Amino acid sequence: QVQLVESGGGLVQAGGSLRLSCEASGRTFTMGWFRQAPGKEREFVAAITWSGGLTTYADSVHGRFTIFRNNAKNAVYLQMNSLKHEDTAVYYCAAQGVSRDIVLRSSPRGYDYWGQGTQVTISS
Repeated sequence: QVQLVESGGGLVQAGGSLRLSCEASGRTFTMGWFRQAPGKEREFVAAITWSGGLTTYADSVHGRFTIFRNNAKNAVYLQMNSLKHEDTAVYYCAAQGVSRDIVLRSSPRGYDYWGQGTQVTISS
């Protein structure tokens, strides 16, 4: 069982930046970030393969968010720039315990482990 611990959430004004971090207690494969706003379903934000060679982003964050990882630290990061009010949500780190089909990287069911979530609030 791999534990995921997120950090870096907070309150920031629109147009600002935040960096989320997620550290895993063991080796993982593809890692991703999802978010869930009040009253909405959990949605995909970004994912990165173990090698870092393939990154995928939701259209809503493409060009503003960057996902990257440090395998030596079993960690994944989400750099969020040009933040908007609609980015307000609880952000969850997710990780695959086994390598899965690449099409599953944007689906919650493609991941085996989840962090506890970190709140990101963007003020208008």
